Amino acid sequence: MPRQGLDTEIVTEAAARIVDADGLAALTLARLAAELGVAAPSLYKHIAGLDDLILRVTTLSIRRLTDDLTAAVLGRSGRQALLSVAQAYRRFAVKHASLYALTQSGIDPKSTVQKAEAARAVEILGAAIRSYNLPDNRLIHAIRVVRAGLHGFADIEARGGFQMPLSVDESFLVLIEALDASLTSLGKRTKKN
Repeated sequence: MPRQGLDTEIVTEAAARIVDADGLAALTLARLAAELGVAAPSLYKHIAGLDDLILRVTTLSIRRLTDDLTAAVLGRSGRQALLSVAQAYRRFAVKHASLYALTQSGIDPKSTVQKAEAARAVEILGAAIRSYNLPDNRLIHAIRVVRAGLHGFADIEARGGFQMPLSVDESFLVLIEALDASLTSLGKRTKKN
């Protein structure tokens, strides 16, 4: 008998918990069914298969990251917005390394929901750096630079790559200072032209 109240959202949330705890390789339909207390074939009432489920977990992961970034940027501008968004980004990437990895796996061009969530993430990063007075034609480049810096740092940290006996938090602040200086300089150069 199917479990009462089971729907696609509940199935996706349970799958995300598995990925978050044990990594993507641990996500199987058999394990998910066991976690939910149902037979594996009953999952097909809610998902098309494992690939569909991974797409849904990826979309959920992008949404969660974007929600964290949105909360971080609200009411802030300039360096404070950059710092707050960067801290939220880093926190998500380190605390939810497996879910974060899914956010970096590329957008499925057939998924309008996933594309919308990814666009929202770009908009939030844009909002965080808009006060640097960058023209629209440079904004996406600046977003890419910020994202590359944050991703590189967070990915190395999540993989345990910072082994020297120096403060990782201090290194992160140096990254923010460098990004802030670059964005400030780019904004000033744009004003002169």
